[in-house]
Amino acid sequence: MLARAHVSVPELCDSPDWIRQLTLAADSFLFARPLPEQADGESIIAGYPWFGDWGRDTMIALPGLTLATGRYDSARHILQTFGRFVDQGMLPNVFPGNGVNPEYNTVDAALWYIEAWRAYVETTEDLTSLREIFPVLEDIIRWHCAGTRFGIGLDDTDGLLKAGEAGVQLTWMDAKVGDWVVTPRTGKAVEINALWYNALKVMAVFASKLHLSTKYYEVQAAATHAGFQRFLNPANGGLFDVLDGPDGNDDSVRPNQILAVSLPFSPLSNDLQQAVVRICGKTLLTSYGLRSLADNHPDYKPHYGGGVLERDGSYHQGTVWAWLLGHYALAEYWVSRNIDQAMSRLNPIRDHLLDAGLGTVSEIFDADPPHTPRGTPAQAWSAACVLEAWWRLKRERRKA
Repeated sequence: MLARAHVSVPELCDSPDWIRQLTLAADSFLFARPLPEQADGESIIAGYPWFGDWGRDTMIALPGLTLATGRYDSARHILQTFGRFVDQGMLPNVFPGNGVNPEYNTVDAALWYIEAWRAYVETTEDLTSLREIFPVLEDIIRWHCAGTRFGIGLDDTDGLLKAGEAGVQLTWMDAKVGDWVVTPRTGKAVEINALWYNALKVMAVFASKLHLSTKYYEVQAAATHAGFQRFLNPANGGLFDVLDGPDGNDDSVRPNQILAVSLPFSPLSNDLQQAVVRICGKTLLTSYGLRSLADNHPDYKPHYGGGVLERDGSYHQGTVWAWLLGHYALAEYWVSRNIDQAMSRLNPIRDHLLDAGLGTVSEIFDADPPHTPRGTPAQAWSAACVLEAWWRLKRERRKA
């Protein structure tokens, strides 16, 4: 595995020991997912020991687990496998087993799918596969513009995506206990619209590569760019978490806003990007990831534990998520251009590899020090996003 990765990915040749270990750990999350129409189908286990393969987790984890490790065939097979299940412009939240109907209760999986294709094409220049999948990607955009399940659709007045129905959890902050959706986030969520803007810009790039018209995507992206400025929260210089919710705008300081900086295409000016990184760094950043809620919020939970009600009730109410560490490091680099500082954000993971699930990265950590690891001891997107950030930062260093 390491020998192949070193041949395919030059950045790994002089990588530190903990990055080599993460490269090995990446292999454990990939598995065969053969389909009747695709014998070489593959997918990604979200986490061990109790998670299966999920659409959102798979697409977030794909670049780090496959592209940063030189497994380009696996990346293509995973993307093609999930492409067969796109329906009404949506990717399944839970991947269907034999005879099981897919569950599509996710607003962001399809948008992460477009970003995963962007990362794949950028790395491989595989225009043949892009040309084959482009109608599916085109369909995703058109369904979101027209409206699809769970109230997901475009608000033409501001170019933003809205989503949500009572009793349904659609974003990655998806904890639910019985009928209680802990963080419903109904309305226009900040990371969903960052992903939407990114997807539109990616589609314009793809259309250009395929010698197709880019006008549809450029016009829509411009509208979304203008509408996204509504997220600016003048009270703290950061971004609202949700706009136009049942109770108005949600000004909770959460890490979702970091995606408006870390994704390849940002709808924010450089000054606003710096403000977002600053507020996330000041209120949410820990050694192992970002808190899911600022500690001055009345719903903040410093520790993750207890029964199902207590655990799920704190899952996104302060608990630290490791997958966001990579996004913070990238966002910090985009605004500062300080590679050493950005890469240093990832270094604490080296010590963590000896703490819980040996040689891999936990799902979550307590919000308060000493940030005890919790949840699954081996989580795909935790390992993947750290590995991807390190790889991308190392590529930037090689360019310099």
